[in-house]
Amino acid sequence: MDLTAFLDEHRIDAERHEHPPVMTVEESERLVPKLPGAKTKNLFLRNKKGDRHLLVTVSHDVAVDLAALGERLGAGRLGFASADRLRKHLGITPGSVSVLALVNDASHAVEFVIDRRLWEADAIHAHPLVNSATMVLPHGALERFLAATGHDARIIDVPAVALPARSQS
Repeated sequence: MDLTAFLDEHRIDAERHEHPPVMTVEESERLVPKLPGAKTKNLFLRNKKGDRHLLVTVSHDVAVDLAALGERLGAGRLGFASADRLRKHLGITPGSVSVLALVNDASHAVEFVIDRRLWEADAIHAHPLVNSATMVLPHGALERFLAATGHDARIIDVPAVALPARSQS
């Protein structure tokens, strides 16, 4: 699917910003220019049986508790889906995962889960099917995009792993 044509066709405005390819949040911190909106981290997960696939979008600084998330969603044990599953269901390669990849999920095989903090943000960041650019997607544009792709957003407080307290010395 041509994402730019899809966005234009559905009158979804999002600013695109080019940058060097990034594979991790750490690289993104260094290489992506400061942009308005909330930075995101996206996890493409599957349940143990492999019959449920989830795209989970959280704030870039959240460590997701996969066990608690699987329980909350009634999905059982969750793990990261393979690059082959990512290509099959979202038509992208690792490092390029974002809500915008749902444009390639015409069969609606992927459930979209977004953390409440991001859903309530004025805008979020999303890779436009490649990891060498970031789009700033205002909340209204996010809602129009999901409606245009036929995906519902499951808005929850995504469970996070409690990070150990840093010692003060």
